Amino acid sequence: MIIGLIGFGKVSRNLVKLISSGDISFVTSLEGRSQKTVNAINDSEIQVLDTFEEVAAASDILISANSPKSALQVARKYGKFTNGIYLDLNNISPKTTFEISKHVSKFIDGAIIGKIDSNHPILYVCGKFCNDLLFLDEYIDTRKISDSIGDVAILKLLRSTYTKTLSALLIEASELADDCNLKEEFFEVLSLTEGDGFKEKSISRINNTLNSSKRKSEELEEIIDYFENNDLTMVKAALKKLNQ
Repeated sequence: MIIGLIGFGKVSRNLVKLISSGDISFVTSLEGRSQKTVNAINDSEIQVLDTFEEVAAASDILISANSPKSALQVARKYGKFTNGIYLDLNNISPKTTFEISKHVSKFIDGAIIGKIDSNHPILYVCGKFCNDLLFLDEYIDTRKISDSIGDVAILKLLRSTYTKTLSALLIEASELADDCNLKEEFFEVLSLTEGDGFKEKSISRINNTLNSSKRKSEELEEIIDYFENNDLTMVKAALKKLNQ
């Protein structure tokens, strides 16, 4: 079996590490990639084809793990070249998911939940072709949500509504504590109620958010677009904070 990768960030790199089998090989392309990504691909020692069209055509499973902004464009451009499963792992809205399904014949909406470079993330999937991916449970905890495209996308948005807003609040609160020269004490008193390890997890969350603020902002924009008729006061405030 051949798994093709469009995008080679943390998600793809960890999948290559976790799905280790003599019966499964990974392919990708250096086409249009940054030098940093080229180096990561070369270090992984997976097979490299000349173009992503070739990657799509060769793949039994084609995985798109790029960014919310490029997910639909990637599906339009390369989805037509694959006869296999097309698995989208981007943090996109259900609206985008439904648009992608128009361009791909065997579409599965998916999400990696948990720290993406950990040894124990969970892969959630939905769509009528989900059963074709359940063999991955041998390598990564794989859970089917439903046969309905969009359900995983909604879950991703709901999760991001909480996590991204909380991250923005943590950033602001820690900045205030730092200005008061009470940052260590701030995390100490919070740990009394939030539990052991809270400080380390919070600092990791803050750093991750700051280092990928553009992508986090895109995810918040997807939430605002999909839930436009709902009260999104906190989400909009979080987006404003990240854009600063």
